[in-house]
Amino acid sequence: MLRTRIIPCLQLLDQNLVKTIQFKRPSYIGDFANTARIFNELEVDELCLLGIRNTRNKTTPDFKVLKQVANECFMPLSYGGGIQDFETAKRILAMGFEKVVLNSASFRNPQLITKISEYFGSQSLIVSIDVKKGLFGRERVYSCSGTRTERYSALEWAKSVEEKGAGEILLTSINQEGTWEGFDIGLVSRIANAVNIPVIAHGGAGSIKDISAAVKDAKASAVALGSMVVYQKKGMGVLVNFPDRTELKKYLSNE
Repeated sequence: MLRTRIIPCLQLLDQNLVKTIQFKRPSYIGDFANTARIFNELEVDELCLLGIRNTRNKTTPDFKVLKQVANECFMPLSYGGGIQDFETAKRILAMGFEKVVLNSASFRNPQLITKISEYFGSQSLIVSIDVKKGLFGRERVYSCSGTRTERYSALEWAKSVEEKGAGEILLTSINQEGTWEGFDIGLVSRIANAVNIPVIAHGGAGSIKDISAAVKDAKASAVALGSMVVYQKKGMGVLVNFPDRTELKKYLSNE
């Protein structure tokens, strides 16, 4: 059995599953319930669902959708998007989700990290950190679906959320997201080696070799996959799938 968690990460927009490229141009993937059902049948390690425009559009999570997913799936579930207060997080966890994911709210209301962690345990909380390289390769952290620049570096913010009680970090490279060109190994490595909580690498996976690089070279504790699990291959049509477990074991056996 693999020690590394391989987590399908699905994007939800207006009750539809979509896939973006560098946080832009969302393309329709399919029905959320059917897709969740397929991953349930594939017995994936964990499933992450992100409402990608909730905070930006000032909308709350779609609780009807979340309830359907929670009723359909038996693997551990996490959800992020539009969670701005403790009561919303509490409601989602009460539905059967094991974890909530905070991004924008962690900047506007950082004490929410501590409150959720102290009440439910740090294992129930993932803080999502979205990072983008600008001119001259300068990295900045973004919120609100990659539209708002924050004043922290990725390293500063990762250490800060760990101190506040985050149980895990979902680390996304905006530049790499949806490109199939591999993870930002340097970014993942810097953060994974600077904190003592699990770092989930996300953004850019195009092959099992990319997964291996994130785990073996960059020391990620887990990997979140988007394009690889909803498309046949780069440039080809939609196909909900999961990497071949024999191949995964081959590349990750010495982790």
